[in-house]
Amino acid sequence: MALQLRPNCEYCDKDLPPSALDARICSYECTFCADCAENKLNNVCPNCGGGFVPRPIRPAKEWRPGACVLKQPPSDKRVHLKYPLDDIAAHVARLKDIAPQER
Repeated sequence: MALQLRPNCEYCDKDLPPSALDARICSYECTFCADCAENKLNNVCPNCGGGFVPRPIRPAKEWRPGACVLKQPPSDKRVHLKYPLDDIAAHVARLKDIAPQER
């Protein structure tokens, strides 16, 4: 199953095309730009509490049959945070000093 490659940062709504080098995801594919993940969220996913990693880039060229961005297109569904900003700030403050592997 391929990653969804969501098209935007859930926090600031910045466009994150499939080739974006600044896209970050958690293990549930929550998607944020690097600036929000690092500076606003302190590496704490506001949805699950996990940490972030750079989102992989799906190949533009079909190097293997069926494995490329054209054959497995990214999601076009924009996702937005479901929690209020004050709740997110409290969640991040509670978890930011705990390493992701220990949360």
